[in-house]
Amino acid sequence: MVRNPVGVEDAPDLQAILDALDDPDCRAIVKQLDEPMTASEISDATDIPLSTVYRKLDALTEASLLSELTEVRSDGHHTTRYDLDFEEVSFSLTEDKEFEVSVSRPSRTAEERLADMWSEVRKET
Repeated sequence: MVRNPVGVEDAPDLQAILDALDDPDCRAIVKQLDEPMTASEISDATDIPLSTVYRKLDALTEASLLSELTEVRSDGHHTTRYDLDFEEVSFSLTEDKEFEVSVSRPSRTAEERLADMWSEVRKET
């Protein structure tokens, strides 16, 4: 699940975030993402098998902690890069004793927002 590119987003899923952050491989991936990377680059940097990396990237993306960026190439072979999509995750307890989660997002440049929209279009085709 990639964040809505126009900025309208549902509340993050508490359990998906907890599950992703509880996973040591997911945490290793988060530690490596100083800049957008492909799944292969992440696999090489973390020594996690590529098939496992794809599952962990899905979990982190589903938890709205990563964004997928499509790198458009002139040869038609586009590449997906993954980048962190949060600055802070906070958990709180409501008056009804329910847990809430909030995710602080980095500000997005116009170029990043355009890349997000392109990623969404590519998924539809």
